[in-house]
Amino acid sequence: MMAPAPARAENDQVQRGPTPEWVIPSDLMSVPDDATGLIFVRRQDIVAHLDDRGQAQYLGYRMRLLHPNALQLGNISIAWNPVSGPPVVHMINVHRDGATIDVLKNASFEILRREDQLEAAMLDGVLTAVLRVPDLRVGDELEVGLTTRSDDPTMANNDSGLLFLLSSPQAGRFRLGLSWDEGYKPHVRMTPDMAAVARNGGRSVDFLFDNPATLTPPKDAPARYQWQRIVEYSDFDDWAAVSRHFAPLYAKAARIPEGSPLKVEAQRIAAAHANPLDRGAAALKLVQQDVRYIYVGLGDGNLTPATAEETWQRRYGDCKAKTALLMGLLAELGIEAEAVVVNNQRNDDAFDERLPNPGLFDHVLVRARIDGKQYWMDGTLPPVAIPALDPVIDYRWVLPLSARGSNLEKREWRPAERPDEINLYEIDARAGFDQPARVTSTTITRGIAGLQQQALLSGLSADQLLTGLRQQFVGSTWQTVDDAKLSYDEKSGASILTVVGKWEVDWEDDGDGARSLALPGGGFNPPEKRVRPADQNQDLPFFNEPRFNCYVTTVRPPSTTTAANWTYKSGFDTHIFGQNYYRAFDIRDGSIRMVRGFRVENMEIDAASARRDNGRIASFDNSMGWIFYAPEGGAAPSSARKLVPATYDFDWTADNVPCLSAAALNREEAR
Repeated sequence: MMAPAPARAENDQVQRGPTPEWVIPSDLMSVPDDATGLIFVRRQDIVAHLDDRGQAQYLGYRMRLLHPNALQLGNISIAWNPVSGPPVVHMINVHRDGATIDVLKNASFEILRREDQLEAAMLDGVLTAVLRVPDLRVGDELEVGLTTRSDDPTMANNDSGLLFLLSSPQAGRFRLGLSWDEGYKPHVRMTPDMAAVARNGGRSVDFLFDNPATLTPPKDAPARYQWQRIVEYSDFDDWAAVSRHFAPLYAKAARIPEGSPLKVEAQRIAAAHANPLDRGAAALKLVQQDVRYIYVGLGDGNLTPATAEETWQRRYGDCKAKTALLMGLLAELGIEAEAVVVNNQRNDDAFDERLPNPGLFDHVLVRARIDGKQYWMDGTLPPVAIPALDPVIDYRWVLPLSARGSNLEKREWRPAERPDEINLYEIDARAGFDQPARVTSTTITRGIAGLQQQALLSGLSADQLLTGLRQQFVGSTWQTVDDAKLSYDEKSGASILTVVGKWEVDWEDDGDGARSLALPGGGFNPPEKRVRPADQNQDLPFFNEPRFNCYVTTVRPPSTTTAANWTYKSGFDTHIFGQNYYRAFDIRDGSIRMVRGFRVENMEIDAASARRDNGRIASFDNSMGWIFYAPEGGAAPSSARKLVPATYDFDWTADNVPCLSAAALNREEAR
């Protein structure tokens, strides 16, 4: 059953009309004689207006085209949702040699009715109109003015949004404006650079920039310091009001009516599983596996979830629909659950400093309480993603939706306990230095990357997987790929890809029968200095993208050699720039073992620590993971050596993999 079509057919057409009275275009700026670049903006006005219908957005500009590449600006495109009303075009003029050409006299917009996001599993209902300005020339001035509306019924009388000036605009005059009818004044917050130029009116605030400077965010600073030249506005008093506004929508959509097939599904799950967590996992898998993902934004569906019943009948839905469906099933199973909105783009740093704006969040999932613990459940993920104590994406701020109104919740960051990726190499070179080695390579991938790998490759047959990997791998290192296997360990949340074949081992000939080999993944590049240009704030913290990876290599050396013939490069354990670099070697039980781990232990480091660590880079050990063979015999392994496990000694999907040093673990415990 598809969502109903928009009620007003006239909203499918572009209309022509006068410029709204709440728009006062800024004066034209003179074009300098030495103007260069693609364009010179004589005037650009972007105004948001709030009234009893919601909000309207006006875009008007007049710009001189200075370069042939600028002629592409003559391809004018308008996108709008018919539910909000039709776009209104006020003017499209070309100014040339003192004359004004009204483009709309002889040209009109072509309406594209096709769902242009269908290939991306999106049904958003958005229409697009295009007009190609004829006979446009370099030196012309193109003048455009149009208004679109965004009146989502879900928002009622609550509007919110952002006005911003790009960090690197063209030369010229730019005006941003926010205005409102009597009684519709929103809360307004602006960055200091906008406050410095704000001009307040009775029912408006304007910001005028002439030839605005290029803004460069502080280098390597956390995301909150990139929030520049932005004006926020919102009708919501606080985040609890946002929570209260949306919670009833999910409560209503999650209700399962009597006689629904969903009640039978819930009864089936209850009969098959006695444990509440197992029941929750079964309900989650049903939503993930039996309802395919398609974003539905038709009608008022951009923010309003489809009902659980409707989604089950369609067998498709977006995150809102899947969340409502899962909440309904969990309620039938007696499991307490709530919808939680989050930001999947990982730019939710300092959301507590933002005005309450639903648009800052782009995803919703379920948080359930089972046996006194909170479990995250995302119906849009592949069916191998089970209920977990932590969400797959490490959100910083989340907003639960509740009837009483919940506030933003901060999720404290901590270093990863398990590697995001582990690469295991077992190199069996017992046949000799001059013979190919049999190699088993295993990659253990967690998080979103692991789920993406599972989704991408799990649909392949064993033969297709093997053939594809042969095509990709066989070349300079891999001589053959003889076997391949993909699996997913739900308990550890890891996709496991194992490839078996033969390598042409790149032994270095060191003369007189000596050999050496740089083990894969054994070295580190030295970290870069953390410095900023002189015109940027030198006291801001530096950001580290959280990562934790591990390489484990085991070599079975040629059978003609003994342990006394082998030595290896030194290990190390270095903490610098809030990151831990660790490497250890061992020779034991007929094999040479190496483990190398890297983990970010501090997501932010203060400027003083960064300056101190800049001076330590010169002494950073960036040696590769070399092992050495000498026919006359080398140094025997020390009795105090670290006991490094081989690839086959340990379950590397376990929680306590030895990819960190004792010092790193002690720092973690001391937090």
